[in-house]
Amino acid sequence: MIVTFRSKLRNIIRNNERQFKAVMLFTVFFFFGFTGFANKILVPMDADAQQNHLKAYGVTYFALENQIRAQWLLNYRGGSFLFDAEEILQKECKIRGVSFEILTDNDAQAIVDEISSPSKNMESVILEKAPKIAVYSPKGNKPWDDAVTMALTYAEIPYETIYDTEVLNDALVLYDWLHLHHEDFTGQYGKFYRAYRTAPWYIEDKKNAEALAAELGYDKVSDEKLAVALKIRDYVVGGGFMFAMCSATDSFDIALAAENTDIAEPMFDGDPSDPGYQSKLDFTNSFAFTDFILERDPMVYEFSSIDMTAKRAVPVEKDYFTLMDYSAKWDVIPTMLTQNHTRLVKGFMGQTTAYNPDNIKANVLVMGENKVNGEARYIHGVKGKGFFTFYGGHDPEDYQHRVGDPKTELELHPNSPGYRLILNNVLFPAAKKKKKKT
Repeated sequence: MIVTFRSKLRNIIRNNERQFKAVMLFTVFFFFGFTGFANKILVPMDADAQQNHLKAYGVTYFALENQIRAQWLLNYRGGSFLFDAEEILQKECKIRGVSFEILTDNDAQAIVDEISSPSKNMESVILEKAPKIAVYSPKGNKPWDDAVTMALTYAEIPYETIYDTEVLNDALVLYDWLHLHHEDFTGQYGKFYRAYRTAPWYIEDKKNAEALAAELGYDKVSDEKLAVALKIRDYVVGGGFMFAMCSATDSFDIALAAENTDIAEPMFDGDPSDPGYQSKLDFTNSFAFTDFILERDPMVYEFSSIDMTAKRAVPVEKDYFTLMDYSAKWDVIPTMLTQNHTRLVKGFMGQTTAYNPDNIKANVLVMGENKVNGEARYIHGVKGKGFFTFYGGHDPEDYQHRVGDPKTELELHPNSPGYRLILNNVLFPAAKKKKKKT
């Protein structure tokens, strides 16, 4: 009886030891192994998997703000983002309606291995910090004035608005990225004279511009706008990132080329333009454009031969432009700026809709073009230590925008390819730059 009791007791102890060891092994596995099975978050950016492409950029910015390690997977599933699996980021994705996938370490490593393969046109770029963003825009700008402001607001990316006073007081050094809203740097008030010179808003805008120029110590708006353009030029040359759309692109370059020449007619600045001013332009001063012919007639709603708006013969249903393909491992910067879930982007118009290839400098990259109409839509270049990107058109989801039109509701266009190009540029300064190999 005693032997039997001892034998049973020994078996109980032995079984308990096995259970204890199993519990301990599970505990060790849970704490040291489980994180290896759910250690990354993938925010896919392909067409089928992502329900809100635009807010995905805001989630990425949020991750950078919170020091969460982030990678931009160029050409992988539409330019996806890979993060460390922080609970706060998962919650943010759910709140913002951004699709995401939980990956094991093995899954994440398999993606990295695929991307690093020489046979794959892909690259992984580390995103280092949340760039501080400035939007150059006048106070009280209307809802329809700026697609970039709408994109930033919808994506929940913070920005600060600055204008001439801040620029001329050297505030640009505080920012990593600068956007130029729909603007006229030539001092000709957007060439709206013929159609709107009696409109109350035009009269008020002109009055305010003249008052601001006087307050800043300039006799003419054209002189004050030139001074602003020169400050922005210095910002880029010193290493800044500048993005511009619509008329802010060509009017900026025209102002630089006409630095020492009066090209404004009396109704704009109160005195005559310089005789023969076309021959006095200095194209070495401009960023992207050269050999352009200025439009002298103040009654014509156009600045120069740079813009292709009046030369377009493209039906709305066929108005698309194609994004160029680049080698992700060799040409990282243009690859970043063209990430999308489609290579075919719906066209849209503006005061400056597209660029005449004959007027684009040879060292400027054409990243998007409409071959049917022979026009460039999306271009990029280097100036000094900095970079600039020019995007033709006014609003990617408002085909023929007109003064007074209601603003675009981006809730209706959460996967807009045209707006994605804007947000690519917003994240561009966050990327750890690699030297261009070609």
